[in-house]
Amino acid sequence: MKKTGIWLDKDKALIITLENGKETLDTVISNVEHYRTHGGSGTRFKGGPQDVVQDSKFLEREKHQLKQYYQSLASQIDDTDALVIFGPADTNEKFSKELNKSYKSLSSKIKGVRKADSMTENQAKAWVRDFFKSY
Repeated sequence: MKKTGIWLDKDKALIITLENGKETLDTVISNVEHYRTHGGSGTRFKGGPQDVVQDSKFLEREKHQLKQYYQSLASQIDDTDALVIFGPADTNEKFSKELNKSYKSLSSKIKGVRKADSMTENQAKAWVRDFFKSY
């Protein structure tokens, strides 16, 4: 039985696979741009030129980049038998929702979506081993 754990955030994903007593780790880089506003006045004079910040354009681009990131992750784990998704913030929940929406066969294999802080590769491996021991 192939068991997979994915620790992910917007920067990268660690895919830990447990199969027949063997453990493998793959790292997937997301290529999602970090959005930072540079708004405010371009001059020290009152009424000077203003930088226009177009949030919607950046957010739309980020949404498409995340969709591509999730698509590449889903293609790497499509042959797993059990899946756990964990990580900081809400990226793990968004990935789970994307699997439910676009990858029904994978979403049925999800055994858990958990919050977890930033981890080293060894901590992530241990976390996945512990999760599937208790499962």
